[in-house]
Amino acid sequence: MLTLAIDTAANFCSACVFDTAADRVLAKEERDIGRGHAEQLMEVVEGVIQSAGIDYADLGRIGVAVGPGSFTGIRVGVATARGFGLALGCPVSGVTTLEALAADAQAQANGPVTVAVRGGRGQIFMQSFDAAGMPLGEPAAVAEEDVPAVLPASVSFLAGNAAAALAGDRALLLADRATGSVETVARLAVASNRAPVPLYLRGADAKTQAGFALPRAPATDGSAAS
Repeated sequence: MLTLAIDTAANFCSACVFDTAADRVLAKEERDIGRGHAEQLMEVVEGVIQSAGIDYADLGRIGVAVGPGSFTGIRVGVATARGFGLALGCPVSGVTTLEALAADAQAQANGPVTVAVRGGRGQIFMQSFDAAGMPLGEPAAVAEEDVPAVLPASVSFLAGNAAAALAGDRALLLADRATGSVETVARLAVASNRAPVPLYLRGADAKTQAGFALPRAPATDGSAAS
């Protein structure tokens, strides 16, 4: 089975084609763009499809990074993945950015790992995993000053772009990334039963403006306004 993986949850605009039977990546591209995922994602996807020498109809599964991360980026990736799944009639699986980072770290670590990525507003998105890669708890947004209190004593390794600030005497892994590699998203998607639903750990920066709505005009025909 061939899997198309998409990751636009952070600064990267990434896609890859993964051959499950051969356990290898046929093609991948990761663009470090910061913003503008909607404008570039389809070009990236088309590029890996062509580089892999396949047609869209050859795909058997879509995998997508569902966050936590950029609100806009996550929406772009999830909507695109769902669109491909609907058009191609194939399943779509969600993979969190935290579990993808943890899986990458497990390739280097020989013990439990805590993933910590910057969430904005003075928060760190965190989740810990045991030596086998199983989660030790749910993903959470933690205030920076509270992080030392919630770091498990058993964790020897930290991964993610907030790891350096929290390390202490712990080892660092992948300290410069906010999401895992796109090929890891593809591998995890094959066995994932997570729905392709965005994972948001905090509220959006944009807020509805209170008291902005204008009052309704009175009906002109003598009837009550609806």
